[in-house]
Amino acid sequence: MIEPARFPFVDVDPSLAESSLMPLLPLTLSKGEMVVSAYGLLDSGAAVNVLPYSLGEQLGFVWEEQRTSIVLSGNLARLSARGIVLSAIIAPFSAVRLAFAWTQSDNVRLLLGQANFFMEFDVCFFRSQSQFEVTPKEL
Repeated sequence: MIEPARFPFVDVDPSLAESSLMPLLPLTLSKGEMVVSAYGLLDSGAAVNVLPYSLGEQLGFVWEEQRTSIVLSGNLARLSARGIVLSAIIAPFSAVRLAFAWTQSDNVRLLLGQANFFMEFDVCFFRSQSQFEVTPKEL
């Protein structure tokens, strides 16, 4: 059995005290030789993983070359998005392939949603302890 990794909630606005704590997961995204370290918001209500525009550019993607259009819903419905696949490492686990809706906006967070982050990892929130655990799916 794989042991879960535990992470602290991150205080995104200290002036709001505990109400600004968020489950932000440190991860490393890569495409070939291009590598970016980032924090993704664990969002079990998000249908898909979402990648902000500048992170896609840092990984070497060119908007005009991406042909798979993604239709977003909810607060992100007004944004154009393209489907891309990246390698992701959540230490201490092995790399997994994650699919993202790469948005043409930087006014969004890196979101880790149902398709396909929550298909690859189990997550347990311990909000009263300001922590969460992540475990990769068993093969």
